[in-house]
Amino acid sequence: MLANYKIDPAHSSAQFSIRHMMISNVRGGFGSVQGTVAYDSQNVAASKIEVDIDASTISTLENARDGHLKSPDFLHVDKYPTITFKSKAVTPNGHRDLRVKGDLTIHGVTKEVILEVEGPSAEEKDPYGNARIGASATTKIKRSDFGLTWNAALETGGVLVGDDLKINVEVSLIKA
Repeated sequence: MLANYKIDPAHSSAQFSIRHMMISNVRGGFGSVQGTVAYDSQNVAASKIEVDIDASTISTLENARDGHLKSPDFLHVDKYPTITFKSKAVTPNGHRDLRVKGDLTIHGVTKEVILEVEGPSAEEKDPYGNARIGASATTKIKRSDFGLTWNAALETGGVLVGDDLKINVEVSLIKA
């Protein structure tokens, strides 16, 4: 049976990591993750997911870097304020996990990606009587595929910013 859920932004997050100077990973995240999930545990193929992330809420805990990431060199948040994901196919992937194929739009460019999803969890009641489920999703993309190509060559060889971007989304969902 199809059940409708809303992403709880206070208990959900979208995070990323990327190679910096070819030697370490820089991590960051977004402060605003919203969306809806229509989930059918008996027929997961009928499930649908839509996520909206406010690109201007990016944070790497370094103000100068965050400003650069919001600029036209990267996300260009004035022109492309939202990162979105819309599912196209949901399939089982093991006992309780899912594989979700969908369209990810970053910087005005839409590409198909596969999310590996742990969960969803069993439905539980929160202290306020709301029915909740949760899930974790991961994927890896090439930022250059989305037009995020700014970089700088290093004197020692290599580049300042890697191309492989790892994404992790944690969601807590409240039944509508």
